[in-house]
Amino acid sequence: MKAVARTETCNTHVFPSDLGWMALTWAGEWLTRVTFGHPSAAAVISSLEVEDNWAATEPVNAPKWIAQLAVRLQSYAAGKAEEFDDAPLELSHLSPFQKKVVQACRRIKRGKVRSYGELAAAAGSPGAARAVGSVMSRNRFPIIVPCHRVIASGRLLGGFSARDGLNMKRRMLALEGVEFPAKKTVAKPLVTASERLL
Repeated sequence: MKAVARTETCNTHVFPSDLGWMALTWAGEWLTRVTFGHPSAAAVISSLEVEDNWAATEPVNAPKWIAQLAVRLQSYAAGKAEEFDDAPLELSHLSPFQKKVVQACRRIKRGKVRSYGELAAAAGSPGAARAVGSVMSRNRFPIIVPCHRVIASGRLLGGFSARDGLNMKRRMLALEGVEFPAKKTVAKPLVTASERLL
């Protein structure tokens, strides 16, 4: 399906971090996008234009609140404890349910994880784990809305749509003191169920 072209242009602030190059986009006093994990400043701009179909401006002098948010994101990427509850997010593209999921996700504290099902319940919609997964996969504000702290049931990582996928999710959780093995393996039984019937 062909993406519908958008006409929005967003102000863009691009900066390096220990989690790769990041960008913040904003309109007025509202944050409209966060992206990270890119190998270069040019790759950040390309990702905004390709993934979101936005015509990103050239990087501009950021207002004070954006510059301060960038410094805090750099601090987070360096492993420091940072909170982003005060970041003003532009959420008009979300439905009421999606907004509740985003709000519930923002309440997951550093060093904690919740399953998609637990987040659905926290958003007032128990049983909507699949819908929560869909909201998280389209999160425009990673780190600010900490979708990396949302995992699958059985303490499995689940998915992650940021650059470098599950490796990045594992890395971010490790920054916060939550360790996941590289791959969860299941030991094969010595005797299968059908063999036990023989």
